[in-house]
Amino acid sequence: MITVAELAEALGAEAEGALDLGVSGAAEPAAARPDQIALAMAPAFAEGLKVGKARAAILWEGADWRGFGLEAAIIAPRPRYVLAGVTRAFDTPPRLAPGIHPSAVIDATAEIGEDARIGPFVVIGANVRIGAGARIFSHVVIAEDVVIGTGALIQARVWIGARVRIGDGFIAQPGAVIGGDGFSYVSPTPGVVDEARATGNITPRERAAYVRINSLGAVMIGDDVEIGANACIDRGTIADTLIGDGTKIDNLVMVGHNVRVGKGCLLCGHTGIAGSAVIGDRSVLGGRASIADHAVLGSNVIITGNAAVSGHVPDGRIMMGYPGVRRDEFIGMFKALRRLPRLLAKLDSAQKSVSNPGGSD
Repeated sequence: MITVAELAEALGAEAEGALDLGVSGAAEPAAARPDQIALAMAPAFAEGLKVGKARAAILWEGADWRGFGLEAAIIAPRPRYVLAGVTRAFDTPPRLAPGIHPSAVIDATAEIGEDARIGPFVVIGANVRIGAGARIFSHVVIAEDVVIGTGALIQARVWIGARVRIGDGFIAQPGAVIGGDGFSYVSPTPGVVDEARATGNITPRERAAYVRINSLGAVMIGDDVEIGANACIDRGTIADTLIGDGTKIDNLVMVGHNVRVGKGCLLCGHTGIAGSAVIGDRSVLGGRASIADHAVLGSNVIITGNAAVSGHVPDGRIMMGYPGVRRDEFIGMFKALRRLPRLLAKLDSAQKSVSNPGGSD
């Protein structure tokens, strides 16, 4: 339990009222208990405060907390940012026993930092270096020559391939695969895709089998990066696949070989980035966004959900639709599409029958 004053200090926010009042958690206003702080950071939550039993609340600027019968209040100038601090303050981190579990298999050449916790059935390969304070949960596999910085949190069943380099503050959610082979194949003679690109046609004939192009590169990940559950990041063919500092990757995201993702990016669920694409700093890719191979996105770009991009996108542009176009252009196209049934109906009503005395076409 912490006091309202301590919570406000942790949030960098102003508090009023009974600052020594203790709270043990946070809840929605209508469901809050007396020992919880109510999250009512917008006027829409005011009615819930009348129903719930909270003695303290986090409120929007200008709210009359005394009028709600509260004993204390914290004022949230930017509600969602304050919410991040609240969840951090009351979060229960994943628990892992100190030390190294007896069932873990760790190569004699691996270097494990101080205070690291390693769970059951973890496998750590030759010449691996893991920084201080790491928490590595059960059934994680870390291949040879991997380097991981300090404070890593690696959840169950994560697989990290050979030669991967990862910075400090890394988080990997369950089932993430980092450093798998890239999806790269070639045929001895020009194949279906080559012909289709060159001519727009496909000639029916027997095709030669595909030959694998092996992945000699690795994956380089910066500081404070998070990889979501079951996300996959392929290693590069020759050069490394790169993920910049502070980038957050959601569940089930696919990052292909040779891709370069900048700093501070958000890649939302089901996003797919094909090989050798470039994503600039601070860009956001909405859910199920698709980025074609070799596409280049500038910095501060937003690709909305379900949009597909196949070429160059300059800095600061919002792209929507399939295929992806500028936001203003997409909105114009969508409006025109919605008007189309009315236009067709008007056209149909305006048509007049044409007499045909001859009776033939």
